[in-house]
Amino acid sequence: MRGGMHLIGFLINSPINHTILTWADPGDQRLEAMGDLKRWQSLARTYERGLFDGLFFADTPGVFDRYKERSDEAVRYGVCWPPHDPVVLLSALAAATDRLGLAVTLSISAIHPYQAVRSLSTLDYMSGGRIGWNIVTGHLRGEHRALGLNQLDHDQRYDRADEYMEVCHALWSGVREGALKVDKASGVYADPAKVDIIRHEGKYFRCHTVPPALPSRQGHPVLFQAGSSGRGQRFAQKHADVVFSIQPHMTGMKTFMQELRAASGTGAPPKVTFGVQPVLGSSEAEAKRRLDDFASRIPLDAALSRLSGSLGVDFSQVELDLPLEEQQTQASQGLMKAMSASFENRRFTLREAAVRWGLAVGMPQLVGTPEQVADQLERIWRETGCHGFNVTPTITPSSIEEFVDQVIPILQKRGVFRTEYGGKTFRENLLS
Repeated sequence: MRGGMHLIGFLINSPINHTILTWADPGDQRLEAMGDLKRWQSLARTYERGLFDGLFFADTPGVFDRYKERSDEAVRYGVCWPPHDPVVLLSALAAATDRLGLAVTLSISAIHPYQAVRSLSTLDYMSGGRIGWNIVTGHLRGEHRALGLNQLDHDQRYDRADEYMEVCHALWSGVREGALKVDKASGVYADPAKVDIIRHEGKYFRCHTVPPALPSRQGHPVLFQAGSSGRGQRFAQKHADVVFSIQPHMTGMKTFMQELRAASGTGAPPKVTFGVQPVLGSSEAEAKRRLDDFASRIPLDAALSRLSGSLGVDFSQVELDLPLEEQQTQASQGLMKAMSASFENRRFTLREAAVRWGLAVGMPQLVGTPEQVADQLERIWRETGCHGFNVTPTITPSSIEEFVDQVIPILQKRGVFRTEYGGKTFRENLLS
């Protein structure tokens, strides 16, 4: 059997993770955590106790402002607003843990490659090699408006991203073996002959400097990418250690794996983690009641605000009670098709799909007892050949604690999940 299943916590530094209005649940502590580093540190220790490979912070660095061409609904209901910066959490979480990896989504829209390398590699060096970077090219209109930028078209964003990573890799590899002398007697810290001067003059970037940070124990941060288009997959094949994907069902997961393998040509494709959302109960009926409670709480305007922002379409101008397959919009046809297919051939309206999107942003929900959720995880892992899962919680922190205390032991007993960390760096633990 191949190496065991890998699990990554999937969080957002906002009032919710991926389920709208969970902050209003009496048991949820996310609002308190947003102003209390100690709560985040406690959460990270729970994940480390569960032997998760790491935490993965998604990010929407701008407000959802497509629905009705305003941000009112996102602000009113706390739909990923405010989008607090996840990068600032990493030092505190690294200090509270020893082995847990910490991956952050950082958009390349407005930050220069030099600054991205400087920030992330400093964290990587200080944490002993436990940082990861989810590279995103920036698709959200609200982000570009906030930064005063013009939004490039899809393929041009990836062309720019290729050049961006060229600069990053030059900076990461610029401190060569033997460069550091650290000779206190002579006062020589480093040999300049072994520290490269990066001279980059490209279409999108210019950079003339030496590396701003020392390489960590893992060399440079673990690189994630979530491109699902053909152009995005080519970018991931070239740069990513791990591809993160949201697919609504097993068929979509298998198709994605096949496409990624085909795109790899003769090379080995990156490892893939799929997003999932467990909903646990002492019985299947209780778990389903929990899911129904989450769905009943979601205001339609809040769900449409998120859906509109994600797909770049104002769904206030679309007939909500037409079946998905009859909708004619400018939205990504691939994503709309995936949403329609996720309902297992039932004719769902956009109204119903929006609420489903508000629950888990297209991720499959694994609903049932701990044993049933473990069954579903193992089945997906075995049948798709994926590397593992990005696991998003519902109520914070109780749903995370339930998963760690009730599902992890079942996976360990079956021999499909680790019983101890095998390495010290994120790369060692995640890519084994």
